[in-house]
Amino acid sequence: MRRLFYVALGASAGVLAVRRASAALNRWTPEGVAGQLGGAGERIALWWAEVQALAAAREDELRHALGLDAEVEDDDDAAPTRVRSAR
Repeated sequence: MRRLFYVALGASAGVLAVRRASAALNRWTPEGVAGQLGGAGERIALWWAEVQALAAAREDELRHALGLDAEVEDDDDAAPTRVRSAR
């Protein structure tokens, strides 16, 4: 009878440990973190989208100011350039 008690105690302790560990791990998944943030998660997502849009606009301004957007003219008469391989 004593052995049965300890087997049942060990099994229930194991189940409890596994459930707590899986719940703790689920909190660190992207869905779990978003659930913890609640409404703040949506605000952070909107803020990040705005930051990315402003960064892209600034990059376009800089590329235009530096002339990186200018189209390269293709010279049909130009000799092809050779690329040396690093040996």
